[in-house]
Amino acid sequence: MRFQDAARDARAVVYAGIQADPLVARLAVLASDATYGQRLMARAVMNGESTDPATWRAIFPTVLGAGAPDLERAEALLDGSLAVAERGEQVRSQFRGAFVEALAQVLVARRAGDAAVRRERRVLFDGVASEIHPYDLTVETPGREEAWDCKWGARGINADVLNQLDDARRHASGEDRALRVGLVVFDVRTSCAVRLSQQTAPRQGTAVVTLETLDALAGRKATPA
Repeated sequence: MRFQDAARDARAVVYAGIQADPLVARLAVLASDATYGQRLMARAVMNGESTDPATWRAIFPTVLGAGAPDLERAEALLDGSLAVAERGEQVRSQFRGAFVEALAQVLVARRAGDAAVRRERRVLFDGVASEIHPYDLTVETPGREEAWDCKWGARGINADVLNQLDDARRHASGEDRALRVGLVVFDVRTSCAVRLSQQTAPRQGTAVVTLETLDALAGRKATPA
């Protein structure tokens, strides 16, 4: 088993520009230490239903109201999320995807170390045709390798993603290697469970990390709501 950089096609070049936008990194750092409630608020705002901050303060009074814990972080998350929401639908979708990837990288790096965590990498196996699709996030520490795909919402969970993750896990096992595979979904557990119940692709060996369990990526317990 070995890792390789993904090919840089036109789509990847355009997306790399979005990944490098300072707004993505700023939101990822803010969300990495946010509470569940703050993350839930950020998800709702980035969906773009409203760009009026007063609307969100009314909807999330325990997060954005007077006396709310860590209000400075919540307000910064609101501002950054509104900046995403104000973009066009296609660009907004790309920013949201890049944000989830960046957030996952920040959290996983706290557990595995910055040097071990890579982005947009393929996993190759001897005698197996290589997959074109790269993994959003890999951990390349010998003996503790991981491969993660990141999704903004539960609707991103599909048979192709589940099959690819399971194939990588099985191929690694065939080489007597243990590869941890999983999905990071910036959505609530219930939505992910419903989506998974509609899939027939194998998923028994695939971890699914949701809004409620994001902090497990960093090896810590969930933050309070």
